[in-house]
Amino acid sequence: MTERLELIQGDITRFAVDAVVNAANSALSGGGGVDGAIHRAAGPELVAECRTLGRCPTGEARITKGYRLPAAHVIHAVGPVWWGGDRGEDALLASCYRSVFALMEQHGLRTVAFPSISTGSYSFPIERAAPIALREMREALARRPELERVTVVLFSARDLKVYQEALSAP
Repeated sequence: MTERLELIQGDITRFAVDAVVNAANSALSGGGGVDGAIHRAAGPELVAECRTLGRCPTGEARITKGYRLPAAHVIHAVGPVWWGGDRGEDALLASCYRSVFALMEQHGLRTVAFPSISTGSYSFPIERAAPIALREMREALARRPELERVTVVLFSARDLKVYQEALSAP
């Protein structure tokens, strides 16, 4: 299973996969960080399609075309804002990842590139988020043998190291 799960440092907007995951806001309107980069790279058609979808609740995801991205689709996952850990943040983050994999199954998608959802401007501690993300990815890979590759694309060397340590933890 781990041969189908990879961690790399890079630019998620450059991946030719069935879907890139966008760490989106609930308005699906673009913003900073990964969200802004994906919207800029995909072009104005992405914004137009997102406007037709309405809002997306925290813990859920929506799918659009990839437009000018090398990815065929964008799956917009709305992660939780960190409020200290006592407002269900862990469960909402896990729900994000499960929602992405449910959309992949519905649409017959086999390859995906994830950012580290909620660990940027939403301030979810990456040391806490990485084990949650990797647990959900491993469970999806175990359940769905047709998933060819799950890639986590980390922005910084530090983020990559945190995920590598979480992946190798017992």
